[in-house]
Amino acid sequence: MIPKALKHRLGIRARRVAVRPHVPGYMRWLGLAVTGTAAVVLLWLAYHYGQIFAGFEQHGVERALKKLATDNVQLEKANARLKSELAVIERQLQIERATYTDLVKQVKALSNENARLKEDVALMQTISAPGAKIEGVRVSSVRVEPNPVAGEYNYRIVLLQTGSRAKPFQGSYQLVVNLLQDGKRMGMTVPATGDRSANGYQLDFRVHQRIDGTFKVSPDAVVRSVQVRVFEDGQAQPKVMQTVTLS
Repeated sequence: MIPKALKHRLGIRARRVAVRPHVPGYMRWLGLAVTGTAAVVLLWLAYHYGQIFAGFEQHGVERALKKLATDNVQLEKANARLKSELAVIERQLQIERATYTDLVKQVKALSNENARLKEDVALMQTISAPGAKIEGVRVSSVRVEPNPVAGEYNYRIVLLQTGSRAKPFQGSYQLVVNLLQDGKRMGMTVPATGDRSANGYQLDFRVHQRIDGTFKVSPDAVVRSVQVRVFEDGQAQPKVMQTVTLS
């Protein structure tokens, strides 16, 4: 029979025993030395190749910076050249615009002078006509033109008194503007019917009188015709009427 003490040591409740191989001390130190040497070598290799890679990167960056600097110099030269060319073109345009403006002014002045000469010729023809001995007032000429500003129109009227001209003609004039707006025919008077005595619309002449003026309509309206009405002082009905058609 197995004694109880030995049975207790060899049974289920017995203490566990770990079995390890015996390694000499110098072998452990040798392993540590090899591991440390390998770590040092790996660190040196990483540092060495890192320096090489960094050198390549630095060289590439320097080369890129030099190229950018060269491109910047070329672009600045091209920009300066384009600015110079643009300045020359702008000066040429200014000269051409000034020349064009002068030509437009000259053409307009000549056109106005031509119109005035035509008015003077018509006036002289009317004065020397056989019917010029008849007492009365006539509309020698009427001209209505649109302004560059939308809705504005310039007009010029030349009135003539015929006959003996013993006394000056005194009265007023009025314009009746026939226009088309939004597809509808409309009319307006300048000045309004009750304002014929307004300043600027009075007449006082012995032989003839030139009238220059401006009237305005809606910018989207189209003036078809303008009728000139001449009133003598104290008279409700016009003494003479004449219509000029624009379109």
